[in-house]
Amino acid sequence: MSLIERFLKYVSFDTQSSEETGVTPSTPGQMVFARYLKTELEALGLEEISLDENGYLFATLPANVDRVVPVVGFIAHMDTSPDMSGKDVRPRIVPGYDGQDIVLCGEEGIVLSPSQFPELLAHTGEDLIVTDGKTLLGADDKAGIAEIVSAVAYLKEHPEIKHGKIRIGFNPDEEIGLGAHKFDVEKFGCDWAYTMDGGEVGELEFENFNAAAVKVTFKGRNVHPGYAKGKMINSLRVANQFITLFPESETPEHTAEYEGFYHLIGVTGDVEQTTVSYIIRDHDRKSFERRKQRVLRLVDFINSEYGEGTATLDMRDQYYNMRQQIEPVMQVIDIALEAIKAAGVEPRVRAIRGGTDGAQLSFKGLPCPNIFAGGLNFHGRYEFVPVPSMEKAMQVIVNIAARVAEV
Repeated sequence: MSLIERFLKYVSFDTQSSEETGVTPSTPGQMVFARYLKTELEALGLEEISLDENGYLFATLPANVDRVVPVVGFIAHMDTSPDMSGKDVRPRIVPGYDGQDIVLCGEEGIVLSPSQFPELLAHTGEDLIVTDGKTLLGADDKAGIAEIVSAVAYLKEHPEIKHGKIRIGFNPDEEIGLGAHKFDVEKFGCDWAYTMDGGEVGELEFENFNAAAVKVTFKGRNVHPGYAKGKMINSLRVANQFITLFPESETPEHTAEYEGFYHLIGVTGDVEQTTVSYIIRDHDRKSFERRKQRVLRLVDFINSEYGEGTATLDMRDQYYNMRQQIEPVMQVIDIALEAIKAAGVEPRVRAIRGGTDGAQLSFKGLPCPNIFAGGLNFHGRYEFVPVPSMEKAMQVIVNIAARVAEV
C-alpha cells in the first residue's frame, strides 16, 4: 500500500475526540482505528506490538546494525478535532493545482480560494488532497500516521539503509489536550522521539505555547420579567459583561508569532446559569501566569459586583513550553535539521502557536520536538494536504533513522 493509499484509507475512520465523555479514548471510533492500525503493523512484520485499553498503540522496527544505537521514536495522534465533523470524510485529489479557486462543494458554494488562503499558491503544480467541503480532512494527524507507517515499511523493504531500533507510537485524544496523559514513556523506551504533527513542509518546532483551559460558571436569579426590577440577575448578561472585560487586542484574530491570547471558545446558558469557556496561551511562562492572574481578578470583580458565588472558576494548566526540556539535548534538533535538508527541503524552525503531545512528553522525560506532516488549514472544511509534502515528511523519517545510526 502506498503512502497516499494509506492516508485515504485512514481518513475514512471517524475519530473525533470529545471533551465530554471523561474516558480514554474519549470516543469509540479511535479504538476502532487503533485496532485497524494494529493489524496493519502486524502484517508489516513489526515487533513488540501492543495496544492497551486506553488506545495507545506501540510497535518496534528492530535495529539492523550490531552496535549500540540510540532508540528513536516517531509519534502521531489518531483523533481529529471536535471543531468539525470527521464522519464520512470524502477526500479527493486535485492533480497539478493550477493556482485558481478549488470548488469543494458546488451546491453549497464552498470554495477553497487562494484569495482567502494564500498558502495555496506555494503549492501550485502539486497534487493536493482536499475535502468535499462538508467535513474536515483529518491530515491532522492521519498524515503523520501514514508517513510513519510508510517510512517503517520502506526501511523494512530496504535493509541496505542501516538504522537502530525504531519505536512508533499512536495515541488518542491529542486534540483535547490529553494525548500524553496516559502515554507510558517507560514502556515506549526511547532516548528521544519526534511527533509528526506539524503543518507546512519544512517546519521543525521545539517551542510551543504554555496553555490553560478556563471555565467560568455564572449563577443568575430568574424572576418573571414583568416583576423583575431589583430582583433578577440575568446570568447571560453577567457573562457578557465578563467577556467584555478582556482586551480585544489579545485574541487569536489579533495576534501572531510570540504574542499570547485569551480565546473564547464557548458560551452556553440561560437566565439562570451560563458557562463561558476560554483557552489561555502564551509562549513566555511569566506572561502566561499573569494571564491566569487576570482571569482570577475578573472573577473576583464579578463576585464583588453581584455577590459572592455569582461566578465560579475552573482553571487548569494543559501543557507548557517544551523549549526548556529540549535545550539540554539540542543534538535531537541538529539531527532533524540534517534530515530535512537531506530530503531537499529548506528547514523552517518556528514556534508553535499551539501545542503537541510532544510538549507534555518532553516534561515526562521524553524529549520530543515536532516535525511537519504537511497538512494546512487544520480543523475545518478548508483543510488540505499537498502530496509532495507528505512524501517529504516520510523521507525525513527515513533520513533521521539513517542519520542516528551514523552518529
